[in-house]
Amino acid sequence: MKKGKVELWFITGSQHLYGEETLKQVEADSRAIAGALDSSGMIATRVIFKPVLTTADAITSVCLEANSSSDCAGLITWMHTFSPAKMWISGLKRLQKPLLHFHTQFNRDIPWSEIDMDFMNLNQSAHGDREFGFICSRLGMERKVVVGHWQDNEALQAIGNWSRAAVGSLEARSLRVARFGDNMRDVAVTEGDKVSAQLYLDFEVHGYGVGDLADVVGRVSDMQVSALLEQYGDEYFAPSKILASKAVREAARIEAGMRTFLEEGGFRAFTTNFEDLHGLVQLPGMAVQRLMADGYGFGAEGDWKTAALVRIMKVMAEGLEGGTSFMEDYTYHLDPHDMSVLGAHMLEVCPSIASGKPALEVHPLGIGGRDDPARLVFKARTGRAIAASMIGMGDRFRLIVNNLEVVECPPMPLLPVASVLWKPEPDLRTATAAWIYAGGAHHTGFSQSLTAEHMAEYAAITGTEFILIDQKCDIELLRKELRWNDLYYRMKPA
Repeated sequence: MKKGKVELWFITGSQHLYGEETLKQVEADSRAIAGALDSSGMIATRVIFKPVLTTADAITSVCLEANSSSDCAGLITWMHTFSPAKMWISGLKRLQKPLLHFHTQFNRDIPWSEIDMDFMNLNQSAHGDREFGFICSRLGMERKVVVGHWQDNEALQAIGNWSRAAVGSLEARSLRVARFGDNMRDVAVTEGDKVSAQLYLDFEVHGYGVGDLADVVGRVSDMQVSALLEQYGDEYFAPSKILASKAVREAARIEAGMRTFLEEGGFRAFTTNFEDLHGLVQLPGMAVQRLMADGYGFGAEGDWKTAALVRIMKVMAEGLEGGTSFMEDYTYHLDPHDMSVLGAHMLEVCPSIASGKPALEVHPLGIGGRDDPARLVFKARTGRAIAASMIGMGDRFRLIVNNLEVVECPPMPLLPVASVLWKPEPDLRTATAAWIYAGGAHHTGFSQSLTAEHMAEYAAITGTEFILIDQKCDIELLRKELRWNDLYYRMKPA
C-alpha cells in the first residue's frame, strides 16, 4: 500500500534513572519498532520515530508540536522503561490529536537462561505502561489501547484499524461541505446543528444558492464538455447516440461546473436537492456519481451530515479493496424465506462499488420537474459491506453501523438506476427494528472497504456515540443500551 504524507508519531517514555547506556538501547529499540510499524502494510499512514521522552518539558513540547502539525494524525505511545507519569500531565492535558497506547515490549519471549537485573531495568513495559495508563485514566483521556508484540499481526491489525480512523479525524479538521440549496422541505433527519458539528466533529458546512452553481455551469466551455464526453466514451458503455444527446452534454457541463466550484472553494463534500434546481436543466446525477468516484463526499436532499461522513469514509478506506458510496435503503423484499433490502437512489450512487463497467443512460426521473437526467447504471459487487448513519440527537451525535451481506440482484429492466441488494445482520426484522429504535437515517455511507471496527474507532476518537447492529444484536439489550446512553450523555459535562 502506498502511504501518503499523513503521519503517526511514535513516542517512547523513559527516564534518566537507568543511565545513558540504557537510554541509548531504549532509543535503538524504539527506532526498530517505529520502523516496523512504518513498513507494515496494515497501517494506513507513515509512522515517524520521535526522540525518547524523559522530561515534562520534552513531553509537552512534542504534544504541542503534534497539535500544530497538519500532517500528524495522532500519537502512538509506548513506555519502554518506567516513565513517572506526573511528567506526562502537562503534555497530555494539551494534546488535541488522537492517542494510541501500544502496550508492547521489544522482546517477545523472556530469555530464561540469561535474564538478569540489567534486562529487567531495560524492559519494564509491563509496569511502565500501567503507570502511563493510570494517568490517562486520571485525566479522563479517550485513547485506544493495543496489547501485543510489535511483530504480531493481530496487534498490527488493531493499530491499522485505528490508524484509518485517525486519518478520518484529521480529514474532518479541514473538511468543507458545500450545500447547493437547502435541505428537502419538512424532512427532519437531514436538518441539524451545523455549529455543533463543527465543535464536535470539526468539519464546516457552507450554504450556497443553486444560482451560484448555475453561474459557474453557464461559463463552462464547449471544449471542456467535449473533453468530458471523450472520457465518458472510454469509461462507460455509452452508445454514440447517447453520447451525442443534449442530456449527456448538459450533464457534462454540470460536472465541469461543479468541479470548478468545489475546487475553487476547497470543498471535498457537497449536497444537492431535487426541490431546489433553479438555473439547472436537470438534476445532477452522473456529475455526482463521477465526483464521488474521485473521492468527494455527497448527501442528497441537502443531507450535509451524510455528505461529510461519506467523504471521511472514503479517506479512511484509501488503499483498501472495494468502494464507498452515498446510499439509501429504498425498498424491501419481504419474502419470509429471503428477506433483503434494495439500496439505490434516484441517481446518485458511486460507481466505485460497481461489479462491472457502468452503462451511461438517459431516462425520465418523474420527480423534480426538470429535463431527463443522465446517470450511470450498474449493480454493486457482492460480499461483505457496512451501512453507516450519522445523526444529530440534540445533545450529541450518534453513529449507527449495520453489517451487511451484498447478494446478487435480480434483473430490473424497468428500474434504470445504480443499485445494490443486501441482507442485513442479524436478519432484516431485527436489524431494521434496531435501526429504527436507534433513529438511523434513510441516507447512509455504504462501504465494501471499511468494517464496523474502523467506524467504532472513528466514533471513539471523535467522542461520538456508537451503535453497532451485527449478528449479536438483541433488540431488548439494544433498547437498554440506548436508555443508558441517554442517561450518560445527559450527565456528561459539555
